[in-house]
Amino acid sequence: MKLSEIGEFGLIDRFSPPFLRDLPRAVVGIGDDAAIIERSADEALLVTIDTLVEEIHFVRAKTTPRDLGEKSLAVNLSDIAAMGGTPTSAFLALGLPPDTPVEWIDQLFEGLHGLCRRESVPLLGGDTTRSPGPILITITVLGSIVPRNIKRRSSARPGDVLCVTGTLGDSGGGLRVMLQDLTLGEDERSLLERHCRPQAHLAEGRWLGAQPDVHAMMDVSDGIDSDIRHIMRQSRCGARIALERLPVSRELRGAAGRHGWDLIELMMTGGEDYCLLLTVDPSAMSAVGRAFARDFGRELSVIGSITAEEGRLELLRDGQPALLHQHGFDHFLGRGV
Repeated sequence: MKLSEIGEFGLIDRFSPPFLRDLPRAVVGIGDDAAIIERSADEALLVTIDTLVEEIHFVRAKTTPRDLGEKSLAVNLSDIAAMGGTPTSAFLALGLPPDTPVEWIDQLFEGLHGLCRRESVPLLGGDTTRSPGPILITITVLGSIVPRNIKRRSSARPGDVLCVTGTLGDSGGGLRVMLQDLTLGEDERSLLERHCRPQAHLAEGRWLGAQPDVHAMMDVSDGIDSDIRHIMRQSRCGARIALERLPVSRELRGAAGRHGWDLIELMMTGGEDYCLLLTVDPSAMSAVGRAFARDFGRELSVIGSITAEEGRLELLRDGQPALLHQHGFDHFLGRGV
C-alpha cells in the first residue's frame, strides 16, 4: 500500500492513536487546528505548525518573496483564530538551496517581519538548513486562550447552523489568474491579492471564541468540501450545505463569468480562503448573527446545517441534490478527498 492510496486522513488515522492514548489529561493533541496545553483554569497554550513547499504551496517565479513571507505566517495565524485564541510568538525553520539569491531571502523576511509587527507576534527563533530544492518554509506559532473559549472541531451538534465568516473561492480564483497568466483587470488583481496575501480572521476568531453558542470552528484552508469533513469526522455527524447560499464576492462572480469558471465548484473546493467555518446553536443564531454584523460590519453567512447522519455530506442546490465534479484538496491522494 502506498501513501497516495490512503491520503491525508488515512495517514493521520494510521499513526495518531498511540500518541493520543499517551496524552496527559490537560493536553489535547492531533485532530484540531492547534494543540491545546492547559496551564490553569484561566489560561491554555495553543501550538500550531504549517509547512509551505515550493511547487506545492507556491510557485517562486509567480510569487513575490514579500508576499510569501507574509503568507507563511498568515496560514498559522489562521489556525490560532480557528481555536478562538490570540497568537503570541512564532518560530521559523527554513530550508534553502545554496544558490538562493540573498536579496530574495531579504525580501522574504521583510514580508514576514511586516506581518509579525502588525499582529504583535514576535519571531523568537528557529532553524535554517541547506535544501537541495525545493524551498521549505515551516512556521510554528504559539497562542493563548482562556480554556472555556476554546473552539474545537469535535463540538458540532445535530441541528447546529453552519456558517462562514467571509466569501469563498477568492483565493482559488486568484490561483487560476496566476497559473493561467490571465489579463489583470480590477477583479483579477483583487483575486490575486487574496491568494497571495490571505488575511487571518483573528479578531473574528477571538469574538466567536467568547460566544458560548458557537460550538465547533475551524479555518477554511483546503476548501469547504474538504474542511467540513474534518468537523464531521471529529464530531461524528453529517452536514447539509445549500450551494446557492455560499457567499461570493463581486470580484469572483465577475471573473468567473468572463473566464467560464464553475463558480460553485470554485467556492467549494478552491481552498486557502482562511475565513472561519463554524457551527452555531440554532436558537441563538439570530442573536449571534446580529451581534457579529454590528461588530464586524458584514454578515455571518449561513450555508447549511449539521445533521445526525454520521459521515454523510449532503449538497443541495435550490433544495435538490447536487454533485461536485471535483473535490477539496488532499496532500497525498493527488486528487480531492
